[in-house]
Amino acid sequence: MGEPYQVTFQKEGTVLTVRPVGRLDAYAVPSFSEQLEQELDDITAVVMDFAQSDYLSSAGLRVLMITEQKMEERGGGMKVIHVSDMIREILGLTGFLDFVTLE
Repeated sequence: MGEPYQVTFQKEGTVLTVRPVGRLDAYAVPSFSEQLEQELDDITAVVMDFAQSDYLSSAGLRVLMITEQKMEERGGGMKVIHVSDMIREILGLTGFLDFVTLE
């Protein structure tokens, strides 16, 4: 096993910045999803900052999709920032760039 997965959350008003560290793979995503869900009360916008993460599994993509849908339902949205080339390619190949704002 590699480095343990970690995530930090920073709230500013109704905006939540999420900073995963390590790989969002099949082992990390259940914990990530549970932690994220606990942080979403009163949040209308999410910023996913992948500066310290270089891998995103299909399970991680599912979490992004669900989070984006929740934010849209609340009148907000989600953007993804600081992605590695690999994550950018995964988002492009799976069609996620059609509905996720990438900066």
